[in-house]
Amino acid sequence: MSTMMELIEELWFLARELVSDDYDKALYRLAEEVPMTIHEYPTGTQVWTWKVPEKWTCHEAYLETLDGRRIIDHADHPLHVVSYSLPFEGVVGRDELMEHLHIHPTEPDLIPFVFKYYQRDWGLCTTQQVRDLLDEDEYRVVIHTTFEPGTLKVGEVVVPGEVEESFVMAAHLCHPAMVNDDLAGVVVGVDAFRALLAGPKPHYTYRLLVLPETIGSVSYLSHNEDLIPKMVGGLFLEMLGNDSVLALQQSFQPESQSDKALVTALRGVSPEAYVGPYRSIINNDERQFNAPGVRVPMLSLSRVAKSEENETVVLPYPQYHSSGDTPAIVSQERLEAARDAVLAMAAAFDRNAFVVNHFKGEVFASGYGIWIDYRVNPEGHRNLFRIMERCDGTRTVADIALDLEISFQAVWEILATFAEKGLVSFSPTPQPTDLRLKPGGGMP
Repeated sequence: MSTMMELIEELWFLARELVSDDYDKALYRLAEEVPMTIHEYPTGTQVWTWKVPEKWTCHEAYLETLDGRRIIDHADHPLHVVSYSLPFEGVVGRDELMEHLHIHPTEPDLIPFVFKYYQRDWGLCTTQQVRDLLDEDEYRVVIHTTFEPGTLKVGEVVVPGEVEESFVMAAHLCHPAMVNDDLAGVVVGVDAFRALLAGPKPHYTYRLLVLPETIGSVSYLSHNEDLIPKMVGGLFLEMLGNDSVLALQQSFQPESQSDKALVTALRGVSPEAYVGPYRSIINNDERQFNAPGVRVPMLSLSRVAKSEENETVVLPYPQYHSSGDTPAIVSQERLEAARDAVLAMAAAFDRNAFVVNHFKGEVFASGYGIWIDYRVNPEGHRNLFRIMERCDGTRTVADIALDLEISFQAVWEILATFAEKGLVSFSPTPQPTDLRLKPGGGMP
């Protein structure tokens, strides 16, 4: 069993395009770490309003002077050619070359990641420093790429639960020769699911999807519409190895129990983390799950520095979509912290339920051995009674945590004690216990 960093070191420099041999190589390698079903969708398959693209291979791509001096070479780094570039070979003038030669918008010494999956054009990428030295009138461009039928592949890991309703995690494996976006999210998901598979059987079923960005989610969802009504929550995993704090982006349905459970659980494991509304931190495949006709409340966990000036951060981290996204900017420690947060949120989601009281009035805490001495633990004492009075069959554990602005774990610790004493039970649906709401109860 490989560590997360060992998997990154092994797989990061592969040219993992949407449909490609290197993507397949990485996916099959991951399937050695966890039991994985690999779904295949052939090129040209209609997936809702999209179509599965061709398999794309770059055999060689370079830029050279007319006397044969090589300046840019795909053999040195996969990002030197635009992903899904058309083939091209010929001598071009400097002005025409500049129209097809891309640089990073903010980092002059990095090669950018540029893709034209659905826009047919040719292109090369380099650093601004190299481009600024191109002063000859003409250059030779050689791009040998092929488009051919292939199969887009989605890996699925399933942890069976007591019920068929499922919580879905996802991460994208594409993006050639990059680590944090989003090989980091993939290995965190794989490691979290190794733990889930080794642990006790959960209440919900858990699914991990490893896929190419956007088109992978659309392909899977369009072929598994029968599962969508049973998807009760989700979490997209992305950019989890860099040195920013954890950021949890809520779903399109921020009042969902999925949102409430994950937001309050994150408080208990990463107090420095922050929470933002849908589409305010990062945009990725969580969009496909939250979209019309699907509406699965999927949140997104990433590491993105919080912007004090703007609600939307232009670049999630300086090396984003560039040759600077290497193993050097991630660490095993930060990956493990992200994994632990993921597992804590999954545990909260699994436990979250409506709290049904089997007591009336205020509980005789001392008589049940649950009293917390206010002189020793004033906060615990206060929480004991604030939680107690919210146990009425209409609120979930997460509702109570959100209402009191404390962590899910803090609420659960007290309610677990209540449950052991037979004072409460947990229900998947509301069970109001207010006598005034019952027939003949004299509801005003």
